[in-house]
Amino acid sequence: MNPSARLITTFLCLLAGHTGSVRAQSGELKLEDCFRLARHKNLAVEQARRSLNARQYHLEAEQATYFPKIDLLAGYNYLSRPLEVNLQQVKDGIVQGSSSQSVNTANTVFKEITGSDLPQNVQDVVYKASENIINTFYPDYNPALSKQSYFTAALALRQPIYLGGKLATARNIARAEYDAGIVNLELVEKQMDFMLAAAYIKILYVNAMMASQARIVTAMERNERHAASLVKNEIIPPYQRNWATVALTYARSRMHNLELEKINGLVELKRLMQLPQDTPLLITDTLRYARIADAAPPPGFWKGNPAWKAVDTKTALAETSVKASKSLQLPNIFGIASLNLYQRDLPVTTPPWLVGVEMQWNLFSGFSREKRVKATKQLVEEARIASDNTQALLEASATVVRNKVTVLERDMQSLLQARDQAQLTTTQVQERLAEQLASVKEVNEALLVEEELGKAYYTSLFAYLLAAAEYYNILGIPQQISALIQ
Repeated sequence: MNPSARLITTFLCLLAGHTGSVRAQSGELKLEDCFRLARHKNLAVEQARRSLNARQYHLEAEQATYFPKIDLLAGYNYLSRPLEVNLQQVKDGIVQGSSSQSVNTANTVFKEITGSDLPQNVQDVVYKASENIINTFYPDYNPALSKQSYFTAALALRQPIYLGGKLATARNIARAEYDAGIVNLELVEKQMDFMLAAAYIKILYVNAMMASQARIVTAMERNERHAASLVKNEIIPPYQRNWATVALTYARSRMHNLELEKINGLVELKRLMQLPQDTPLLITDTLRYARIADAAPPPGFWKGNPAWKAVDTKTALAETSVKASKSLQLPNIFGIASLNLYQRDLPVTTPPWLVGVEMQWNLFSGFSREKRVKATKQLVEEARIASDNTQALLEASATVVRNKVTVLERDMQSLLQARDQAQLTTTQVQERLAEQLASVKEVNEALLVEEELGKAYYTSLFAYLLAAAEYYNILGIPQQISALIQ
């Protein structure tokens, strides 16, 4: 046995010791212990638990979306060529404007001295001279305004002020997803409980069949020894002993098949509990009959079924999606702020900080928003129909299974009487054989009838308990079956 299996075996013994019964203290594994082990080790349950944790973190992230977003913005820019002032494009305007300004200045000075304007021909001469001088000294190139690269860094803040309910809707969607994760974990756990119950009941069924078969084998061994003694005393012919030997051989073969079937049942049970296959499990209980107390499903039971809960969470999610689609039609308003941290070789000087309000409002999107709203409303209707359909299905299934339990219970009572009568008949035939009033073959035939009726009874009891487990599973309380079998 590997160390992991040994550790789990120790844990099983300690876990079983808390049940308080004598058999539990000796290592007997109860169905409640299987439920507890599967909660901690089953991979499907662990997968659903991890999914729930992820949804919880997503919900916490959505709850923090109203806080401001602060980003560090930094950039290095390299220009294919530096920024330039295009002096050639404005040359004519500068030359003409400067020449006109020179004429106005000369005219003003002359008027201050003489009290009259310069003659027009003089103004023309001044204008022409100024134009020639400016044209002479005016640059014939475009000077660079900056270097070819520059670097900037700043802090930018963006605070949502009004988003038309988009943030609240996102939080509601995350909450609905989280609630769906809780229901999904419950669904996986209860499905696992039902599968564990079915696997455990099968082992109890095999145990009951093995106990019944062991009695048959013991009786056939006794019958064979008695037949051998009669042959030895020449009371019966040898072929009658051969009948007893053949019947015993087949009875032992069926016993071995049951032992292998139990091994397979334990393999399946270990798989469900994620235990190593070399972990020893002790289950010696057998099937016993116990009556289901409830004659009919309780009203509103489907609300406790995780399958209905899962569909109901989809309805809540669809209703939230309608609000999300409607919120797309409303504007978004943000408060913005910026703080310059560093700038180098920038061709212009920017202020150290700024604040403002920004609005974004999509006015037209090709009627896609209206289509989305209609689509989400249809999803709500679909989810409600699915919820009603699941409710009706669960109510019908509970009634059908409960009636099935009643039918199997009646069949089981009839088979129990037949089995008891077969056991009585076998006892009477054995007594007659001891008095030489019956043959060995008659004893074998009586034992075979007793074996078949015992098998039919335990098979009916097995089907009854499986139906009871299915009934409790539909009610949403699959672990309740443990009170019925132990």
